[in-house]
Amino acid sequence: MNIQFVGIDPETDQDGCPTVWVDTDASDLLIQSYLADDATTATADALSPARAPIPPGEAVLRIPKRMIPIIRKACDELDPGVR
Repeated sequence: MNIQFVGIDPETDQDGCPTVWVDTDASDLLIQSYLADDATTATADALSPARAPIPPGEAVLRIPKRMIPIIRKACDELDPGVR
């Protein structure tokens, strides 16, 4: 497993804030963020094309818009030829 830090919420206080890493071996994004509230999770669950409840071990995360550049950077690190 090769995990690399990409970025942290630019408005962070450095204490439990949204953060993005990449696992270059698995080509996965790793995202720490806020769990969505129950109402948001229920709505996302109801709108899921899978037509099944969100399974145990998965969650709906809320990622601030200000994190988009960091997520783009992570995507570019995993797949630099795409644009």
